Amino acid sequence: MASFSAALLVGGQSTRMGCDKALVHDAVSGQVLWQRQLHILEELQPEEIFWSGPARKGIPVDLQILEDTIPNVGPLAGISACLNVLRTDLLVVMAIDLPQMNATFLKRLLSSCTPTCGVVMKRDIYFEPLAAVYPRTMRALAEAHLNQGRYALQDLLGEAEHEGMIRSIQLGEEERALFKNVNEPGDL
Repeated sequence: MASFSAALLVGGQSTRMGCDKALVHDAVSGQVLWQRQLHILEELQPEEIFWSGPARKGIPVDLQILEDTIPNVGPLAGISACLNVLRTDLLVVMAIDLPQMNATFLKRLLSSCTPTCGVVMKRDIYFEPLAAVYPRTMRALAEAHLNQGRYALQDLLGEAEHEGMIRSIQLGEEERALFKNVNEPGDL
């Protein structure tokens, strides 16, 4: 298996939630979302874990905190920042607001990768980019999109797939619930 790191994406503004999503309690685990998601990434046993976004009180001191180089442009800024310092072949990315995601699924994604080709799930024609595996080889492409003001992950991933940097797999019906994100209080 290729070497891999992990990134927890916690940089969103949480405007629709009305409060910081990272600090929302998950009713099932009883933890705040950042703790739950971090635990899942730790289960994978990555070589390093990045905290992509502003620091929060209580986060472990051994996490590498990476703030977005361009604030408020979406997850591409965080993913690009992580790819720029990545020491391993692959980067497992998970967003803070996917409370149904689990380590078993992420391990399955990792097992489908090569050192130079990651995996991103697709829902019909749309990529699910916030629980995915990106190869270090995408570093230059992600940075170019960011510097050109092309912030849409759908565009980046379409180009990366065309270039053979990622491959996509269609979501099965049973997997769709894993990608239900929490954006508003009613989603909890």
